[in-house]
Amino acid sequence: MQCTEAGKPLIKFSHCKKYIYSFSVPQSCPLCQQVMGSRKLEEAPVSISNPFTNGHQEKCSFLLRPTQGTFLREYDGRSDLHVGITNTNGVVYNYTMHGVQRDEAGWEQSVSIPLLQPGMFGLMDQWDKYLEDFSTTGAWLPQRYEEDRHNCYSYTLTFINCILTTEGKEQLGKDEFIEKYVVPRTRKASKYITLYRVIEERGFYVTDHPDDETNPPEGSGAC
Repeated sequence: MQCTEAGKPLIKFSHCKKYIYSFSVPQSCPLCQQVMGSRKLEEAPVSISNPFTNGHQEKCSFLLRPTQGTFLREYDGRSDLHVGITNTNGVVYNYTMHGVQRDEAGWEQSVSIPLLQPGMFGLMDQWDKYLEDFSTTGAWLPQRYEEDRHNCYSYTLTFINCILTTEGKEQLGKDEFIEKYVVPRTRKASKYITLYRVIEERGFYVTDHPDDETNPPEGSGAC
C-alpha cells in the first residue's frame, strides 16, 4: 500500500538548554515537565526540512522510492530502490520487467532530483515528446529487461544522457551520477528516517548541542 502523505511534520525547539525534536510542541517540556509557556525568539520551534516529496507534483525530475512500501514505513536501508522520470504533468515513466510504465499514482513519497535548470523553457516544451519517443524504442521492451544490467537505472540514466547530449554537455556514468546527485539526498533521507522513527517510538528526541537538524540519534545507524 502506498502512503499518500510524506508523514507527519517534524519540528525542533529549545528547552533545558537542549534541542528537542518532536511532531508538535508539547504543553510541558518532556525533560523538566515545566509548562512551555511563552518562549524567546531563539527558542521558537522551527520545522525540519522534509526530504520527501510527492513525485506526481514534480516536473522533469528524477525520482527515487523503495520498490516495496515507503521510506518512512518499510524501508530498512537494504531494500531495493526503484527510479523513474516525470513528464511535465507528473506522470512517472519507469522501466520494469513489464516494459515502460507510466504511473499516475504510487510515487507520493519520493526523493526528487530536478533535471532542468530554471528558465530552460525550450527543453521543457519538448520534454514530454523526448520522453515518450525515448520510451517507445525497442531498447525498453519487456523482454529486454535484466534485473542487474538493463533495469530502471539503465533507463533513467540513458534518458538523462540523451538530454545532456541534446544540451551539448558531457554524459554521466552510473557511478558518477549516483555519487554526485543521488547519495547526498539519500544520506539526508536516511538521517531523517532514523529521527522520524525514534520520535514515533519515544515521542521526542534530545540532543545536547547544535547539530545537523536531521542527525541520527547516538547509537543508531543511518537507514
